[in-house]
Amino acid sequence: MGLKPWQKALFPLRSVAAVVRLFEAELRQPEPDLVLLSLVLGFVEHFLAVNRVLPTNVPGLTFESRPGPDPQTRLYFPVAELSIVAALYARFTAQIRGAVDLSLYPRPDGCSSRDLVRKVSDVIWNSLSRSYFKDRAHIQSLFSFITGTKLDSSGVAFAVVGACQVLGLPDVHLALSEDHAWVAFGAGGSQTAEVTWHGKGNEDRRGQPVQAGVAERSWLYLKGSYLRCTRHMEVAFMVCAINPSIDGHTDSLELLQLQQRLLWLLYDMGHLDRYPMALGNLADLEELEPTPGRPDPLTLYHQGIHSARTYYNNEHIYPYLYLAGFHCRNKNVKEALEAWADTATVIQDYNYCREDEEIYKEFFDVANDVIPNLLEAAAEPPPGAEGAPGGLPALQDPECFAHLLRFYDGICRWEEGSPTPVLHVGWATFLVQSLGRFDGQVRQQVTLLSEDPAPPEADLGGSEDPRDGRRRGPRRESKPEEPPTPKKSGERRPPPRAPRPEETPPPPPTAPPAPGTPGPAPPAPPPGPVLRFRSQKMRGMKELLRAAKVNSSAIKLQLTAQSQVQPRRPRAPPRRLPPALPQETPQRFLGIPQKAQNPSPDLPRLQPRRSRCQQTAGRVLWGCSKAFREPKNSWETQWPPLPFLRRPQKGS
Repeated sequence: MGLKPWQKALFPLRSVAAVVRLFEAELRQPEPDLVLLSLVLGFVEHFLAVNRVLPTNVPGLTFESRPGPDPQTRLYFPVAELSIVAALYARFTAQIRGAVDLSLYPRPDGCSSRDLVRKVSDVIWNSLSRSYFKDRAHIQSLFSFITGTKLDSSGVAFAVVGACQVLGLPDVHLALSEDHAWVAFGAGGSQTAEVTWHGKGNEDRRGQPVQAGVAERSWLYLKGSYLRCTRHMEVAFMVCAINPSIDGHTDSLELLQLQQRLLWLLYDMGHLDRYPMALGNLADLEELEPTPGRPDPLTLYHQGIHSARTYYNNEHIYPYLYLAGFHCRNKNVKEALEAWADTATVIQDYNYCREDEEIYKEFFDVANDVIPNLLEAAAEPPPGAEGAPGGLPALQDPECFAHLLRFYDGICRWEEGSPTPVLHVGWATFLVQSLGRFDGQVRQQVTLLSEDPAPPEADLGGSEDPRDGRRRGPRRESKPEEPPTPKKSGERRPPPRAPRPEETPPPPPTAPPAPGTPGPAPPAPPPGPVLRFRSQKMRGMKELLRAAKVNSSAIKLQLTAQSQVQPRRPRAPPRRLPPALPQETPQRFLGIPQKAQNPSPDLPRLQPRRSRCQQTAGRVLWGCSKAFREPKNSWETQWPPLPFLRRPQKGS
């Protein structure tokens, strides 16, 4: 079974518009051909970003030339001929169908089994090269798999889904988090299976479900709020995976245009409504090159956040990071700090695990590089900006300071109950630097409160959050005391005496208010923003954060304090040796004979002859033991002092 006649009629593909027409035709089908579309995208990306030299030794390969943006330049687009694409397509389908015998895996209810999914992943896994850099660019498509036997982590998961589509398994779909990919299968995607690796290690977990990662509340599995893709969302995934970078500083203009037009095609068809990261990717492209008549980037960023809140319980991080990056690039300090604070508010309900290093790097860069540089730039406004409208400057706005504290409160809350600590002295150094950008009067305008923890009775009934039982109660806030009155010389202060009942004045009677008299006015709300801390560390720093002068040492000590990241295990009782075995003593270890236990008074004691080394060792050991039991220098009167143990005298 190869390409259909209507698919062949769309070839050759000579331009970006021709590739878009192919995708539009496939997206109108109930089952888009993932293998065909991935091969086409990989072919175009290879000759536009990897090998930009016009090859002369590849038969049948040509390039379409057209004028560039400048009159002196011309652009070249690789022509995807039907013969080349059909050959690659036939090779992949033959490899999969020849390696998997469906008769060995019965499907009585029409759903795939775990053994069948494991077999398909084994075919893809065993076809890869044994030694290559798995994080390199441009190895995410099936074109890289067929021509170079190389795939990255997400490319392996996509190849498994494409192979299952070739085998006629419509229930196997791609499942995506923000940094990992696996497959979902069964009735309604009820079952999951790992099919690829994650991170730098090649730990083989193929075939295992992801429930363990969901239960430990790690960001890698989004607590179960991951994307369960349809075939059209899988097409959107391969479009988002296009890498237009030629090197570290140059991007391919043709690939950027192709990706932008394909994402708009998916947007118009409604296939990005449940894909927050794709909306953020499209917004970034629109910021680079706006499309006339389309929504602006800020609207797309907020659509991604709305999608995460609507369909995924507000458990996604990157929609807020996309928005914060946009405001940061446009020097909108207050909006950027608010978006980063919202990001930390989402991450605080996760546990930091060892496989969450990617999101840790994101927060570390934001806290220790981006925010300090942004506040430093805000401290030196451009000339002529003092009288510009737009409210208070960022460093004089208490709401900006409140957003900064909310960001760190979420990070500290993220660390609590996690198996791996998050904060270290590097975080504390830049926190102090960022706090110092705000004046003491600005910091004192923020009202800091503590969120009361759950009562102890709630813990007895069992909590769904495993971290709640490991958290301690809030600290007692120190109240300012009145300074003691100076005491006169030679005068003793009498001890305080409790007043007698008859000496205590009775409370004044309170008259009931009249029926038409209004009651007491409610207390006036605080003038500035109100922030309620949820983390233990930030609760302990409330007074330090609002002090007139930033106490850097105290803040660093509080922030880097070791959190209770693991429950304490009861210590095992010390293991005792059996009574029949002799106890090892230092004298026995040094080879010194020991005194007999309860020697007979009738028998004379034999003093064995000891070497000088044994005598010296015995003196040192005996003297040290006596020094811990008796006053100083008492042991020196019992034995002649050794030269290396003699204490230096004053004036010597």
